[in-house]
Amino acid sequence: MSSILEQIDSPQDIKKLSSAEIAELAEDIRHVIIQTVSQTGGHLASSLGVVELTLALHAVFETPRDKILWDVGHQAYAHKLVTGRRDRFASLRLFQGLSGFPKRAESEYDCFDVGHSSTSISGALGMAVARDAAGGSEKVVAVIGDGSLTAGLALEGLNQAGHLQKDLIVVLNDNEMSISPNVGALSSFLSQKLTSEFYIRLKKEAEGFLQHVPRFGKDLLALARRAEDSLKGFLTPGMLFEALGFEYVGPIDGHNFDDLKKALQHVARLQGPVLVHVLTRKGKGYVVAEEKPSAFHGVGPFNIETGEVKQAKGGPGTYTAVFGKTLVELAEKNEKIVALTAAMTDGTGLSEFQERFPERFFDVGIAEPHAVTFAAGMASQGLRPVVAIYSTFLQRAYDSILHDVCLQNLPVIFALDRGGLVGADGPTHHGLFDLSYLRHLPNMTLMAPRDEQELRRALTTALAHDGPFAFRYPRGKGQGVSLEEAPEPIPLGQGELLVEGADGVVFAIGVTVAPALEAAQALQKENLSLSVVDLRFVKPLDRVLILEQARRTGKVITVEENMIQGGVGSAVLELLAAERIKAEICCLGIPDTFVEQGSQGELRRMNGLDAEGIADAVRKFLAH
Repeated sequence: MSSILEQIDSPQDIKKLSSAEIAELAEDIRHVIIQTVSQTGGHLASSLGVVELTLALHAVFETPRDKILWDVGHQAYAHKLVTGRRDRFASLRLFQGLSGFPKRAESEYDCFDVGHSSTSISGALGMAVARDAAGGSEKVVAVIGDGSLTAGLALEGLNQAGHLQKDLIVVLNDNEMSISPNVGALSSFLSQKLTSEFYIRLKKEAEGFLQHVPRFGKDLLALARRAEDSLKGFLTPGMLFEALGFEYVGPIDGHNFDDLKKALQHVARLQGPVLVHVLTRKGKGYVVAEEKPSAFHGVGPFNIETGEVKQAKGGPGTYTAVFGKTLVELAEKNEKIVALTAAMTDGTGLSEFQERFPERFFDVGIAEPHAVTFAAGMASQGLRPVVAIYSTFLQRAYDSILHDVCLQNLPVIFALDRGGLVGADGPTHHGLFDLSYLRHLPNMTLMAPRDEQELRRALTTALAHDGPFAFRYPRGKGQGVSLEEAPEPIPLGQGELLVEGADGVVFAIGVTVAPALEAAQALQKENLSLSVVDLRFVKPLDRVLILEQARRTGKVITVEENMIQGGVGSAVLELLAAERIKAEICCLGIPDTFVEQGSQGELRRMNGLDAEGIADAVRKFLAH
């Protein structure tokens, strides 16, 4: 028996369905999402929570003429299924498959590439301005979660939209969750509820009555509106948005298709900026995800019946876990250590720290620039803040790092999780730029440990240093090395010669050290003798070791899981040029392009950063 979903090739097909058929379609969509994500991994809970909202949006608006811009894109799986990508959905997040996020190159229904939070309102406002400049009439809708709304960028967009008074619809998907539970005053404010139907009906009827009161109608209406604002300030978040220039509608049950459709049809006829407040449940339709929405925000392949994530048995722990454990150990001995994250407590390995030292732990919400400047304030008064943020998200705080940390030479430590290639989340999430965007900042010390033990030593080194310090480590499991109970700090700028050879030298760093050693071993069988150096530090470089090896061999290869431009290879080139060392040089890394999705192994092979790729590049280089 065929499902309703199999009959949906475009949003036009949704418009023909009855309410009963819509309910069946929603069930079909949830079934396919759960089945697919259980195999590929992905962002499950958020997509399950917006199925009815997705159907209502496509039922009311004329997409792709009308634009729907999904913030972050974690919740766009249902959108993909009803916009002509059903037959390819099984390839979600796989190498050369469907992206886990909206992507303009993938479909005309994806009007804006997303992947980082809080961009939707600003992007949608830009589209609305462009529409008006062209004399168009299409609707522009931004769908944003309550977690994303805590970021400064979203508030900046709301402020400008209210000022310009453009025809723009913002749908606030309020599930009281981002990745970790939402924090902050704004989130608490949004949690205040008032029955929407009663409130809206009462408001409209009262306004209609007062407007028709002879002579005093206008004055009475103005007085009532002032009283209404005071009431809403206590009972609903409406006053906040109306103060920003938006018409506020809601809250509305985000799982009642008929109510959603009626509200959106009404909103579609309004002019100017409108905010529709929709209440949803993250993980809706899958009990395990409803009970553990944080765990099922981004999840690997799992067993549907139990919800248990399928993980390779045995083997070493993850770099993230080693970092979190080490930080707890060090914090037990140093009460000045505090930890900060930006809505990623579990993802950055800080759950145990939060439990052990709640008064020394700070989740600032999706607000990376604030996290950095907040940490700078702490450091200025003697605390030792450790800011744990994914590499790709720390990009958003560049100016704060430069202006508030480095300029003042404050001892803020940046623990950059997911440095390098991260896998299936694709180009918006790869941490391929941090070595480049941090290396050139004055006062910054920058490391990339090659294994778990070196990661422990990196954190110890950072805490012993009186200045800005950053170290990056990869996603996934470590090398399986033994961990010393009391890791010793590493002298600043000290690399390590791991293998000495005569035909050339490979300067590797971080995750590239292991495949560089493997490549050197393979080439040894071909009578090619290579030195392999773990640089450890991107800044300061081990000048003595680099110059000695470069002079001795005359053949230099650098390897990094970072963009070639501005990274480790660039740093070594600058040093050799400044010292006028005549050597042939080959830089291996990520070329001048964005890397697509795939497993880490697939992407390393594709970019020549596995052992075979490094050996092949060195073989060709030495042959010239």
